[in-house]
Amino acid sequence: MTHRPTLDLLAELQEAMMGNTLVKCALTDLGVQWAGWALASALRTEKFYDLAGSGTFILLAHLSRYWGGASSVRQRVQTGLVTAWGLRLGTFLFLRILKDGHDRRFNHVRDSPGTFFVYWNVQALWVFLTLLPTLMLNSEKRDVALGPRDYVGWALWGLGFATEAIADQQKWLFKGDPDNAGKFIRSGLWAISRHPNYLGEILQWSGLWLSASSVFSGWQHLSAVSPLFVWFLLRYVSGIPILEKQAMKRWGSDPDFQDYIRNTPLLWPRPWF
Repeated sequence: MTHRPTLDLLAELQEAMMGNTLVKCALTDLGVQWAGWALASALRTEKFYDLAGSGTFILLAHLSRYWGGASSVRQRVQTGLVTAWGLRLGTFLFLRILKDGHDRRFNHVRDSPGTFFVYWNVQALWVFLTLLPTLMLNSEKRDVALGPRDYVGWALWGLGFATEAIADQQKWLFKGDPDNAGKFIRSGLWAISRHPNYLGEILQWSGLWLSASSVFSGWQHLSAVSPLFVWFLLRYVSGIPILEKQAMKRWGSDPDFQDYIRNTPLLWPRPWF
């Protein structure tokens, strides 16, 4: 009989966890990435890695709304903006890898199931931490009237979305021109930042956190880890360092590239005043 209270407590804890939107989203996230890894490992391909990642963002955004009973304007807008981001970026990255045929990040990975599994788990972490403000918002029953923080956040998201989309399109067209073979891009948004697409990415998730934080209190403000994580990942881990190293290896001795490096900011554009 002495074990009954303990068993009841464990049962209540399990029920609470399975009823928790964040827990269910985390488990769904892992399930999708593990399934993706199993298929990608069997086929020895990375062609749908990014598509699976962006698709998981969209899936979790909508599932969190459903599980959390989200119905406010803020929650609907937030979910819609995540969906727009995922559809655009996922489609762009999928079309790009279909055109290129491979992703150099996976050159020494796709044939190693164990290492490949690590990459898919890292993607699961990226999805969950980046989407955390949205998941928290869609789990929140309390609503607050729309205010300046929402409008500034949505405007910041819009600026980031346009920046990333335009930068991606400019580079796509540049690389598609045979006259630019072997050259680096330094026109358009790429004239004011060496990585404007990443700048747009950081702005979007910063804006989404800002709007979502309108209803946050206490420990929920820790969700600020989302834009900080995106910035840190792109600036110091998987984005800029890899591309800068590749660019220096390819054009480092080119005087024009040296001039570009000296006069163009790495990420944040210089003020024009």
